[in-house]
Amino acid sequence: MDFSSDTSASAHPAVLEALAKANTGTQSSYGADDVTERVRALLLDTLETDDFEFWMCASGTASNALALSVMCSPTGSILCHREAHIERDERGAPEFFTGGAKLHLLDGPSAQIDETELREALDAIDRSFVHETPAETLSLTNLTESGTAYPVDTVTHYAALAKAAGLTVHLDGARLANALISTGSSVADMTWRAGVDVLTLGLTKTGAIGCELIVLFGDMRAKYPELLARAKRSGHMPPKMRFLAAQAEAMLTDNLWLSLAAQANARAREFANAICTVPGVRLAHSVDGNEVFAVLPEGLAEHLQKAGGVFYPWIDGSHRFVCSWATTEQEIDALRSALAG
Repeated sequence: MDFSSDTSASAHPAVLEALAKANTGTQSSYGADDVTERVRALLLDTLETDDFEFWMCASGTASNALALSVMCSPTGSILCHREAHIERDERGAPEFFTGGAKLHLLDGPSAQIDETELREALDAIDRSFVHETPAETLSLTNLTESGTAYPVDTVTHYAALAKAAGLTVHLDGARLANALISTGSSVADMTWRAGVDVLTLGLTKTGAIGCELIVLFGDMRAKYPELLARAKRSGHMPPKMRFLAAQAEAMLTDNLWLSLAAQANARAREFANAICTVPGVRLAHSVDGNEVFAVLPEGLAEHLQKAGGVFYPWIDGSHRFVCSWATTEQEIDALRSALAG
């Protein structure tokens, strides 16, 4: 019963098969290979536009930090939620990669930015005031770090507010597939149609070994040469790019990434239904994807751990349980048995 993280899961067999297929013959280096070109073709369908450029990284931290480095200057700031991954889990990588940009932290329930907080931060921007660090970028996370999903309407609304104030908009989509499944949205509707300028599209948590895509939409395509320079300078330009591309090709073909996210979301709902049968258990946040945050009565966490459960206490006093594409019905049954024991 390993519910520690979707990054603890194995890679999907299709990914391993794609890697083996790519591991034949020779290919040009640094993204000039046939596999990367096939990924571009798949993205045309996935994104429903040809107005983009993309780059691939092996980790979400690298993709977020590189993306933000071409969006925000060293003397600007990035608006994000206080619990956003770029604040809580990336050891200052966005600040480091941007050369000094500040993260301006906003609050709101369930790791979603409160609209009043956002409006106040935008209204307070005064670029003529030398003592201020004016906001230049808004970063949203979907799913959030509390497992909740911003609906398309909210992303669109927040993006419009940000753009009216002269900001660019970044979407951290490490678990984008899970958010798309729960909201019934398309990638296009959740990103460029909603006003998102740069997307970090996560495939690692969905079933890849390590593959994240930085996607620049519209006018941000002009930043592509700078993105490449920063990727090279920071050591995120792997010569054998085809092996990252092979993972992306496997995940995007026939929308496998969405199918796997649907499986993970379904297991999470089953998990939530099971654990909520225990008196005293309550959900800290809505289950909008593949994560369950449950407040447990005294002794239950220890009981589940003794039964073989693996999970983490969370910063809000709840415990986080994460399902992945590889979470089985047998594991959910084992949870039910442990709860009944």
